[in-house]
Amino acid sequence: QVRLVESGGDLVQPGGSLRLSCAAAGITYRLSTMAWYRQSPGKQRDLVAAIHIDGTLKYGDSVVGRFTISRDDAIAKNTIYLQMNNLKPEDTAVYYCNAGAYSVDQQGVIWGQGTQVTVSS
Repeated sequence: QVRLVESGGDLVQPGGSLRLSCAAAGITYRLSTMAWYRQSPGKQRDLVAAIHIDGTLKYGDSVVGRFTISRDDAIAKNTIYLQMNNLKPEDTAVYYCNAGAYSVDQQGVIWGQGTQVTVSS
């Protein structure tokens, strides 16, 4: 059974940076698409960024130019990262790793447990 394990969430001041990591366990083949979503209280879970094995990227409008998604291409490692710069209070949310989709325009069915990011002074 595939498990996604996130790490890197923290409390950071506005303007600061964080790097989130997500590693897939229990799988021996490369996942075609992995992504980050986020959800804050009372709001829906939204796409932050997605990356396909062919290099295709997709970002949510509010993070373009500030966040960068990348992945480790070592065979079967299935690890992605989210570099978050110039963080704003509105970036505060639980960030979830997602996998299982065939393209960056789809949402996968595999979710991690989430990691909290809080941006506050």
